[in-house]
Amino acid sequence: MNRFSFALRRPIQLIPVLLGISVITFILLQLTPGDPVRLMLGPKASQEAIDFVRARYGLDQPVLLQYFYYILNALRGDFGQSIAFRAPVGDVIVERIAPTTFLILYGLLISISLTLVLAVAAARNRGSWLDHIIRFICVAGVGVPSYFIGLLLIMGLCLRLKLFPVSGYGPTIVNNLWHLFLPALTIGIAVTPILTRNLRATFVQQMDADYATACRSKGLTERYIFARHVFWNSLLPTVNLLGVVVAFLIGGTVVIENVFNIPGLGNLLIRAVLTRDYFVVQAVAFILAVGVVISNFVVDLLTALLDPRVKL
Repeated sequence: MNRFSFALRRPIQLIPVLLGISVITFILLQLTPGDPVRLMLGPKASQEAIDFVRARYGLDQPVLLQYFYYILNALRGDFGQSIAFRAPVGDVIVERIAPTTFLILYGLLISISLTLVLAVAAARNRGSWLDHIIRFICVAGVGVPSYFIGLLLIMGLCLRLKLFPVSGYGPTIVNNLWHLFLPALTIGIAVTPILTRNLRATFVQQMDADYATACRSKGLTERYIFARHVFWNSLLPTVNLLGVVVAFLIGGTVVIENVFNIPGLGNLLIRAVLTRDYFVVQAVAFILAVGVVISNFVVDLLTALLDPRVKL
């Protein structure tokens, strides 16, 4: 398939995926126990007041009709009214989308940097004590939950050494780089072992390939062979894995934002679930799903750019 036509057709093919996600989210919310109107009005609210609020937010309509109106309004950019915040859902999300986006990109940058350093060091020193230490750290790191890493960083670097703030999100980029370093580092540490193991194994495989042996027979140095050939030929499998990792990063922000009290979409999602704020939960889940879909689309394009032999 022509790459230009793929870039045009792929987003259209992703529409059924997003529609399916909206259906699943809507059904799960309907099955969730609890009444958002009673939570909002309190246990002493009269039945007349409850019925009035239900009618105002359209919660008295049949489930299929509620979903139909939800999709119709979402296509026009209207995600409904937040029950807990008593404001348009779009306005509530716009206020919190920047911290989440910054945190995901920050964590991705840290994880990629750590992965390149550790994978190159392990592969170039294959079989040495450094390689064994890095591989042991990667194996151990896969089984450690991200929230536990975050709590350890808070206890060590914030409460004891007082090197970083425990929480917060500032108005400037420099301030955000400072306040969000530990949350981003937590996300980066959580996904780095997966990427490092994959990239190190690919480096080793490419270093033993026939073309690398041919380069050595010509008298080329190991440094030149690795930098000129092995490194670039090893990126493709890790880039493909990166699409899955980005999805993990997006999901991980829900936990990390609550650990570090960051006012982002993850923090908003947990609060909306606890208050049964259906419209907010649906909108946030949909936006996070869009982020995952877009990241996979970008990974597909990067795969095609790195290897022209790949047919899309």
